[in-house]
Amino acid sequence: MNKSEFPKGWDESKVRRVLAQYEGQSDDEAVAEDDAAVQPPETIMAIPHELVASVRELIAKHRQQ
Repeated sequence: MNKSEFPKGWDESKVRRVLAQYEGQSDDEAVAEDDAAVQPPETIMAIPHELVASVRELIAKHRQQ
């Protein structure tokens, strides 16, 4: 069995605590958390992989204005 590698500052105990938090959430709590993560005027949307570079360029140009 391979030893698990965790990011700096993480260990098995922390991973278990995070998993317990999310596995114990109700659907309503999960939706509320997702909604709180996106603050207006931002929008999250699916973009085809082949368009990601173009969208990033548009965002960069918009921020320079």
